Amino acid sequence: VQLQASGGGLVQTGGSMRLSCAASGIDLNYNVIGWFRQAPGKKREGVSCISGRDGNTYYTDSVKGRFTISRDNANNTVYLQMNNLSPEDTAIYYCASEPTVLPDTLCRGAPRFGSWGQGTQVTVSS
Repeated sequence: VQLQASGGGLVQTGGSMRLSCAASGIDLNYNVIGWFRQAPGKKREGVSCISGRDGNTYYTDSVKGRFTISRDNANNTVYLQMNNLSPEDTAIYYCASEPTVLPDTLCRGAPRFGSWGQGTQVTVSS
């Protein structure tokens, strides 16, 4: 299993960015894919997760209305569209997969049987 996260970078406050998580070795139809982030000195946080099977989603409260998670099962890729970014969104963002769970279960915990991708840095300047 390999999860390749990309799309991070530097953006100004109020800007937008789209992250991609390309998965190989798994079938999205049987997995939940999630985006997590970790800022310096803070614990890891589940940001948003999506069921590859039915598209059900979970968002942590701080990103509701600003972030949108979506999936492209044909290309085994999950996206995180981030709008109206603030410096508080600055973190390393990781994607992760977990088979046969609910999106909120993954986002409120961590993969037990799944995998992590490498991180991509998102920096929002004030």
